[in-house]
Amino acid sequence: MKPCFEDLYGNPSSLHRVGQDARAAIERAREQVAALVSARAVEVTFTSGGTEADHLALIGAAWARRDRGMRVAYTAVEHHAVHGAALVLAEQGFEIEHLPVGRDGWVDPAEIDRLPHDTTVVAVMLANNETGVLQPVAEVARRAHARGMLLHCDAVQAAGKVPVDCGALGIDYLALSAHKLGGPKGAGALVVRAGAPLSPLFRGSGHERGRRGGTENLPGIVGLGAAADCAAHDLGEESDRLLAFRDRLEAGIANVSPDAVIHGRGAPRLPNTVNVSFPGARSDHLLMALDARGVAVSAGAACASGAVEPSPVLTAMGVPRELAVCSIRMSMGRTTTEDEVSRVVHTLAESLAVARAVSTSGVGR
Repeated sequence: MKPCFEDLYGNPSSLHRVGQDARAAIERAREQVAALVSARAVEVTFTSGGTEADHLALIGAAWARRDRGMRVAYTAVEHHAVHGAALVLAEQGFEIEHLPVGRDGWVDPAEIDRLPHDTTVVAVMLANNETGVLQPVAEVARRAHARGMLLHCDAVQAAGKVPVDCGALGIDYLALSAHKLGGPKGAGALVVRAGAPLSPLFRGSGHERGRRGGTENLPGIVGLGAAADCAAHDLGEESDRLLAFRDRLEAGIANVSPDAVIHGRGAPRLPNTVNVSFPGARSDHLLMALDARGVAVSAGAACASGAVEPSPVLTAMGVPRELAVCSIRMSMGRTTTEDEVSRVVHTLAESLAVARAVSTSGVGR
């Protein structure tokens, strides 16, 4: 990205040499992103991240198919970005349908067959951002297309961790985000299948083949392309390495806390994500205990004003409230080492004791 701040200062839409040098850098990144997900470069539209990509896909597709129907659907475990896009549509008079998931967080493709006939767009993520559960997107797409519906797939969490093939999945739209691949924050992409209808959200210019107005974020796009290229280069090897780490981490968790519950364990999952509940240890208390010992995790529950609310994802999976408010998410990546996994397991017992003591005392309730 460094040359983008020093030498590639031209506007990519300009016809002069410095502008065309910037354009060349963007087009190279477009090819790199396309290669990661087995798409064509012309199908890649750059955005400000996954949230914008989800909005562009769901809203843009719904607008484009408005004459066919005013109804969209998405799974109960989609990212908040998809929920937000659906809310925009609801405010415009669209009807929203929710696809349920089972206790393992997996959606039954047959749910597509039960959607009202005027449903135009369905959103089903490839991998859940909280549990890592992988959805049966290819079969969902087959059923959706058989009924004349378009399919949007949020692959933000999956790309770079498992193989993603747009053609094999049969999707119409696919969202990516740079920072989930090790790239910079504030850059992303939406893959739009050739021929798939899409009405732009940002208008007034012809950038990104008319799909997304606004001068491109050159450094961010170049960073996304480089990250995609790195991810594609050693995807299989890295996935196997992280899977071994995940197995070791889960074995350590079971040894330290036999009553721990790993959510989504019965479904296919990403190799780097573990969502686990430790009964009696509220998620915010355990998070702080681990953080004090140099381990950074995410709380699986929303904490605000001293209260804790369970994750909507776990609620949709039927996880009891008392267990859901005790969930944390542990994620690993390219920089994770075997020693770090061992240190987390070693630290967990002490951290759990502290968190359970605080939770029992009522502090922070």
